[in-house]
Amino acid sequence: MSRPSRRSFRPQSRAPAAGAVARSGSGPTQRQLRAGELVRHALVEILREEALADPVLADVSVTLTEVRMSPDLRHALCFIVPLGGEQAPEVVAGLNRAAGFLRGHLGRAVDLKFTPDLKFVRDDSFDEAERMGRLFADPKVRHDLDAPTGTGAEEDGASEDGGAHRDDSAHRDDSDGA
Repeated sequence: MSRPSRRSFRPQSRAPAAGAVARSGSGPTQRQLRAGELVRHALVEILREEALADPVLADVSVTLTEVRMSPDLRHALCFIVPLGGEQAPEVVAGLNRAAGFLRGHLGRAVDLKFTPDLKFVRDDSFDEAERMGRLFADPKVRHDLDAPTGTGAEEDGASEDGGAHRDDSAHRDDSDGA
């Protein structure tokens, strides 16, 4: 008599649900993007309406440019830029000190299963865009940008005969006697 085989209780991989899209890990999911925008809008309202006790944050206007959510939506990375860009490290530190207060108000403002932990960082994308703008304005780079994209002289409007273009219609061969 043969013994019945014992099945292991390891979960087997299941096929994705109908309509599910396999992700390659290349970027945030639609759910993360939607939750990030929801949190960003709520934080903007909280920062606009609530008075924060930190003296560094007393008279500072802050732009909340983006909120990136973790895949489990329990952590939010908030990118900020103080108006004028002054005192950025102090403002970031002040907002991180007030993160618990802001998280409490955020929990009442948004309808998420978990209120995310907040971490504030300075958004360097504006500085990077300004640096790129300076690079594009450099005369050496401007020369390359204004140059034609083709390598042939024909695209410059010049031809092999020094740019003199012939009108072939004036030089027809009338040898057929017409």
